Amino acid sequence: MKKSIVPDRSIQICADRGGTFCDVHASYPDPENSEKRKEIVVKLLSQDPSNYSDAPTEGIRRVLEIVTGESIPRNVVLNTDKIDYIRLSTTVATNALLERKGHKHALLITKGFKDLLLIGNQSRPKIFDLNIRRPPPLYTKVVEVDERVTLVGYTSDPQAEEHAVQFDENGKVKRGYRGMGWDGEGDAEGPGEIVQGISGEAVRIIKKPDADVLRKDLQALYDEGYRSIAIVLVHSYTYPEHERFVGSIARSIGFEHVSESAQLLPMIKMVPRGVSSTADAYLTPILRDYLNGFFSGFDEKLKDGRLKSPRVEFMGSDGGLVDYQWFSGLKSILSGPAGGVVGYALTSWDETRKRPIIGLDVGGTSTDVSRFAGRYEVVYETSTAGVTIQSPQLDINTVASGGGSCLQFRNGLFVTGPESAGAQPGPACYRKGGPLAVTDANLLLGRIIPDYFPKIFGKSEKEPLDVDASRVLFEKVVDEVNASGSSTGTDADAGSRKKLSMDEVVYGFIKVANETMCRPIRALTEARGYATSKHILASFGGAGGQHACEIAKLLGINTILIHRYSSILSAYGLALADRAYEVQEPSSTFYTPQNRPLLIYRMDKIETDVREELKKQGFEGNRVHVERMLNMRFEGTDTSLMVLPDPNERLEGEDGGDGGEDFLKAFRRVYKAEFGFLLEGKTIIVDDIKVRGIGKTFDTLGESVYNEVEKLQSSNAIKAVNSFDPSLSPAKPDKADATWSVYFDEPVGRVDNTPVFQLEKLEIGDEVHGPAMIIDDTQTIVVIPGARALLTSKHLYITLQ
Repeated sequence: MKKSIVPDRSIQICADRGGTFCDVHASYPDPENSEKRKEIVVKLLSQDPSNYSDAPTEGIRRVLEIVTGESIPRNVVLNTDKIDYIRLSTTVATNALLERKGHKHALLITKGFKDLLLIGNQSRPKIFDLNIRRPPPLYTKVVEVDERVTLVGYTSDPQAEEHAVQFDENGKVKRGYRGMGWDGEGDAEGPGEIVQGISGEAVRIIKKPDADVLRKDLQALYDEGYRSIAIVLVHSYTYPEHERFVGSIARSIGFEHVSESAQLLPMIKMVPRGVSSTADAYLTPILRDYLNGFFSGFDEKLKDGRLKSPRVEFMGSDGGLVDYQWFSGLKSILSGPAGGVVGYALTSWDETRKRPIIGLDVGGTSTDVSRFAGRYEVVYETSTAGVTIQSPQLDINTVASGGGSCLQFRNGLFVTGPESAGAQPGPACYRKGGPLAVTDANLLLGRIIPDYFPKIFGKSEKEPLDVDASRVLFEKVVDEVNASGSSTGTDADAGSRKKLSMDEVVYGFIKVANETMCRPIRALTEARGYATSKHILASFGGAGGQHACEIAKLLGINTILIHRYSSILSAYGLALADRAYEVQEPSSTFYTPQNRPLLIYRMDKIETDVREELKKQGFEGNRVHVERMLNMRFEGTDTSLMVLPDPNERLEGEDGGDGGEDFLKAFRRVYKAEFGFLLEGKTIIVDDIKVRGIGKTFDTLGESVYNEVEKLQSSNAIKAVNSFDPSLSPAKPDKADATWSVYFDEPVGRVDNTPVFQLEKLEIGDEVHGPAMIIDDTQTIVVIPGARALLTSKHLYITLQ
C-alpha cells in the first residue's frame, strides 16, 4: 500500500449509520492539485459483529487507510491528527424506541398527577378498533413531588389583560389581580407568593418542594438501580425553578441523566411536554452509551472540544447539525433520514423555477418520503411507535418497505413488510440464511447484477450475492401461489386457471412494494392539496434507483433526479448541511398592535443570543441566516401553528418604511392552508417565541441541474448512446459494459439483452434510452422502456414519456 502525504486536519468524513447499511463519504485535498479535493465512498453493513463492533468506526478506519496509504489494523485506537471533522447521523435512538429497548428510568411529577401521562390525551389512532391496544408508558416507576404552582387569572376572561397582575420592570408586583375569584385582598385569588413567569404570566407559588423529602425519594430510586429520571412539573414551562431544584438534588446524588421538561421543551401542554421528557430520559442514555463507544475507538483529541482538535457534529431531526453536548435522544429520532432530506434539497432545488421536489429515500429497512418547496417542512408534534413527541422534526413520512422488507404470500395476498430482514441476517441472497426480501426479488428480475454489486457477504465478507438461495425460496412461493389459485387470467384452450410464471410472481411483489412506497407520497401531496404530477422526484437510498422510474410512472411524474451520490445521499447531505442553533421561550400573549412591540423586542433579544452562539462556532455576518417564528393559535382552540412569515409578508411602517414581519397575515395564510377556514373575529394568542439561527456551510453549490440540461439541449451536446429496440437489435451498444436479462412490466416482459452501462464510463451529455441499466459502485438504476436518462455533471436527469 503506497503511503500518501496528507496535511493535518484536512480529511472531512461524514457517516450515516442506517438500519441495514452504513454509508461513509469523505473528502481530502488532491495531492496533485491543492485547490481541489478528492472524494471517497465506503459502504458496509451496519451490523457485522464477527468482523467489527461499530460500523462508522470501521468505515472511518477504511477511509484513513485509503487516504494515508498506511495499513491500520482493526480494533486499534484511531489517530485523528489528519481529520478535520466527523459528521454522524444514526438510527440508534430511533431503533431503541421502535423496539422498546431504551433505558430504564423513573418519572418525577407533581403530586396528584401520577397517572397523567398514562391517561394521555385520549387520542384514538384507530377509531373503529374496539380492542384498544395502547403501548405501555416508557417510564417504569413514578414518584410524586409535593409541590404546586398555579397561574393567576383566566385566559378565557374577555378582560384578561385588564384584570391581569401588573409587574414593574424588575419583575415585582405593581398591581395585583383584579378579575373573577379575587377576594379584594392580596395580589391574587388566594395566598402564596406571586412571581412573573418566563412567559410574562403571573405565577402563584402554592407549595415549594421539600429538599429532605426529595433527597430521600431520589436516594431510594438510586438504590433501586435507576440512573435516569424525567422531571415534569405543572406550569414549569413558565416557572422552571422547581424542576431545576429537583434536578440539582438528583445530580448531587449521582443520577447520570436528568431530563427537565422545561429545559428540553419550554412549551405549554403538560402531556406532550411530559411524554417528550420521558422519551428523552429513555433514549439519551442509550445514545450516550453508543457515542461513548464510538469515541472510544479514537484518541482523546476527538472529544476534548479544543479549537485545534477535530470537530464532531451530529445531524438533528430538524435538518441542522448540532454539537455533541446539544445532541440528545429527543433530537436524534430522525437523525438518519434528515441527512438525506438536506442532501436532495440542496442539490435539486432551483430558486428561479421553484418547482417542488419529492424526496424518495428507499433504504434497506424502510422508505422515507418528504417534500421540499424552498424551505424545510418542519412539524412540532409527531407520533413514533405510539409515542407522541413534541420536538421540531423534518416532516418525513416513513413506510416499512425497503430492500430488506420481507416477502410473504399470506391469505391469498402478496405482502411486503413491515417485517425487515435487516443487516443481520439480511435477505436470503446475503448468505446468512435470511428470509425472502425485496432485494431478492430485484435480484431474480435482473435488476441487481451480482458482478457489479459489492462483494461483502458471507463469513469472509468477500462473497457475492447468492442468486440460487433467492431462487430456491421463490420456487416454493410460486408453487404456493399457483396451488392456491391466486393467478390471473385463464388458459383459452384448457379453460383452466393460468399458472403464473416465476417472473410474474416475483414482479407481483415488486408492484406491491411500489404501491406501498407511493402511499406516503400521496399523503404529502394530494392529501394536502398539491398536484403530485407537478413535482420532481428526487430518488436516493441504496434501493431507490431500482424503483424510481416505476414509482414516478404510477404518480404521473415525468422528471426524476438521481444524484451521483444518491445511494449514500444521507451521508453526503451531512457534508452539505448547515449548523443550527435555536432558542425558544413561552409567551402566552395576545397578538395585538399594543403587544407586538414587546414580542418583537423579545425576538430581537433572542436573536442576539443565537447569533452570539453561532459566532462561537465560527459563523457570523452573511454566513448566518435567522428565522423568527411565533407559535400562534385562535383563542378558544388548542392547536398552535409555528408561523414563519414569507419574505414578502412585511408590514409598512409609519414613515412608509419596513415595519417588520407581518405575523398576522402569515398566520391566517398557514391556518387557512391547514384547516380550510378562518375563525373570523377571534383573538389570536402567541404561545411561544422561537428564533432559529443557521450557520451556512456553503455560500453556493454552483449551477442548478436544470440550467445545465438547458445548455446541453441548446448546444446540441446530447448524444444518444443507446437508442435500443429489443425487438430489432440484439447487438450491444458501443458504450454498454455488458448486456443482462432483465424483467420489465408487461407488455415488454423480459428483455434478455438489456444493455448495462457503468456510470463512470459515461460522459456528460450522454443519453441512455430505456430499457437499460446504469450501475456504479453503490447503486443500480433501472431505466424502464420509454424513459431517457441524461448524464449531467452531478445527476442523472431522467424523463418519462
